[in-house]
Amino acid sequence: MATLIHTLADHSDDVNYCAFSSSCLATCSLDKTIRVYSLSNFAELPYSPLEGHTYAVHCCCFSPSGRVLASCSTDGTAALWDPRDGRRLAVLPQPGASPVRVCRFSPEAAYLLAGAADGSVVLWNVQSLKLYRSGKVKGGSLMACAFSPNGNFFVTGSSSGDLTIWDDKMRCLYNEKAHDLGVTCCDISSHPVSGDAVEKESKMAVENWSEDDVSDWLCTQDLADFVGLFKINNIDGKELLNLTKESLANELKIESLGLRSKVLQKIEELRMTTIPAAVPDEFLCPITRELMKDPVIATDGYSYEREAMENWISNRRSSPMTNLPLHSLMLTPNRTLKMAISRWLETQQK
Repeated sequence: MATLIHTLADHSDDVNYCAFSSSCLATCSLDKTIRVYSLSNFAELPYSPLEGHTYAVHCCCFSPSGRVLASCSTDGTAALWDPRDGRRLAVLPQPGASPVRVCRFSPEAAYLLAGAADGSVVLWNVQSLKLYRSGKVKGGSLMACAFSPNGNFFVTGSSSGDLTIWDDKMRCLYNEKAHDLGVTCCDISSHPVSGDAVEKESKMAVENWSEDDVSDWLCTQDLADFVGLFKINNIDGKELLNLTKESLANELKIESLGLRSKVLQKIEELRMTTIPAAVPDEFLCPITRELMKDPVIATDGYSYEREAMENWISNRRSSPMTNLPLHSLMLTPNRTLKMAISRWLETQQK
């Protein structure tokens, strides 16, 4: 259970971001300042607050070693500070002087990444304080960024909902529309998902499962009691995906209706998670971005997964798509869309 140990209330306006080093906490605010606190007792350091930005400070971050603190602001600059004494080490003006929304150090602290409201993204050489590379995304402000653990690539997220992956030479490697209402934060895991795990999430991989792979899957789904039965009947991945309630009862002789239902539910979940990536966008819930099972139409005219929309309107009365007020909380089943999804699923299982 989380326990509140201290509250800091020194900023005079909204706090936009906070960052930790091994010994300090830094916060930045609409009040144009950065405040730095000791983690040992949460006392504000003598040189704090750091002043120098002429407009709101949107983001701050420490270098991996904690020896440099960076900040960025609506004033169109990123700044570097010495967290030992609060000295401002450098001011890095964004090309075009656009408001800088986000900044982040590379893992080795060789570069500082800065993203701005006009979509521009730049890499500053921290040692020389010179511009190293620059690029730009289309149709949105840069709101989020993160480096890979080895620093070979980084990702940026924009207010238009795009995620863009760049290499360390600022070449665009990949871009996709990830969110309808904009990206506000992103990060990259330090422990990549293994190739085997990814492979088993694809339909082709499941169809190629051996009988032993099916046995392993049964154990992970709390169905270990069926391992022997499935082995006797030579159930491999392809056979697993083709099992029905009739074959479970008539061929595998599972007499209990409850057990048959449990097995079939797990198989259906496996089928759902192994659908190819090219799912028509209109079949995906705008809230969860998952294939809809029980689509409903809200009064904003958009269709959503029933459970997701019910959870949404239990906390707010605005449209997930437009952010405008909903004049009614009525949800109407979208039977036409549900039938279309069912037909599409049938074609994927052939």
